[in-house]
Amino acid sequence: MQLQVLGLNYKTAPIEIREKFSFSKETIRRALENLEEYDGLNEAVILSTCNRTEIYAVTADACANSLKIFMNDLIGGGAVENNLYEYSGEACVRHLFEVSASLDSLILGEGQILSQVKDAYTLAKNIGATHTILNTLFHKAIASGKNVRTETKIAYNSVSVSSAAVELAAEKLNGLENKSALIFGAGKMAQLTAQHLKAHGVNKILVANHHLERALEMAEKIGGEAVSWENAMLSAVDVDIIITSTGAPHYVVKSWQTQQLMARRAGRGIFFIDIAVPRDVDPEVGKIKGVTLYNIDDLESVVESHIKARQEEAKSARKIIETDVTAMLERFRYLKFQPLMADLSARAEKIRERELKRASNKLPDLTEEERRAVDQMSRMIVRKLLRLPMMKLNASAGTNEENFYAAAMRALFND
Repeated sequence: MQLQVLGLNYKTAPIEIREKFSFSKETIRRALENLEEYDGLNEAVILSTCNRTEIYAVTADACANSLKIFMNDLIGGGAVENNLYEYSGEACVRHLFEVSASLDSLILGEGQILSQVKDAYTLAKNIGATHTILNTLFHKAIASGKNVRTETKIAYNSVSVSSAAVELAAEKLNGLENKSALIFGAGKMAQLTAQHLKAHGVNKILVANHHLERALEMAEKIGGEAVSWENAMLSAVDVDIIITSTGAPHYVVKSWQTQQLMARRAGRGIFFIDIAVPRDVDPEVGKIKGVTLYNIDDLESVVESHIKARQEEAKSARKIIETDVTAMLERFRYLKFQPLMADLSARAEKIRERELKRASNKLPDLTEEERRAVDQMSRMIVRKLLRLPMMKLNASAGTNEENFYAAAMRALFND
């Protein structure tokens, strides 16, 4: 058994690469439902966010390459080898714990990643793509991430992608007092963005969404105005900022639309921030005169200004993580013997049932109560016979004797 993670993130791949790895829940679901087609790929969880895509997997020792084949099929091929990282064993465990605690995030201390890890695990578990190893790992990683957030101040006054986007706009536009904005999208990120815009003094917010009812609902919550998706760019003639945050798989703001918009603005500039992955705004838009375009990778300057205050808390968070990683590795030392112990138990149970059937045939006059008593007695005999060998095997986990006891068990109980 080998525990692995294969992935990329904002450190290893720019947005034009990451957006190719941004998978919908339905795509992830279909991939995990076909997991059994890959030899030796026993368990898997796919985590796909705006800043990372990672596959955590349990593979048979002789099939470590199955994970790369699975990833390649998921993305439909393409040369991205230089952007990928791969960790196994202890390094994989530590990486997931750091991800869950937001220590590996673009924005240190951001809270969204923990719920994203939980959602990714829940989806995989419900499909049946996880078993003992990943169930144990993700339960502990999620609990550890919660502990970090409650026992440290790493999340105190932290920025998010949406707040960083608004701060970037405020910095570049010398404040947002009495400015107006158009937001594409009506999801959680878009709503948070609207709240931050209002907090910075934006006095008019337009909301556009493919489903008008969702735009109306969000506009009512934030005191804004809903506009139809088809007329959104027409409505942007007088706005100062356009922020996009949809889940569309293609560009929702196109170059030709923006050229038409700029022609109607009589020379007034406009500020775009695209915080979606995949990107919502065609990169060609940034080349149009009067347009300033930023994407999610451009938020780093804002993030840097906030990070120092949380670096000390990150040290405390790492201490919590190291304790939890050590406990997790100790747990895995015992889990590695579970298949062997399950096999021994199954062999013993098979023998017990066979002998019990033979005895029952010779004792046809036993009452139902007597049959239950004989059945229980046979179960207890098997349990007590296996108890000491199992204890010895468990006690050897993590010691120099573990290979000896595992080999001896297989030899002694082999049919």
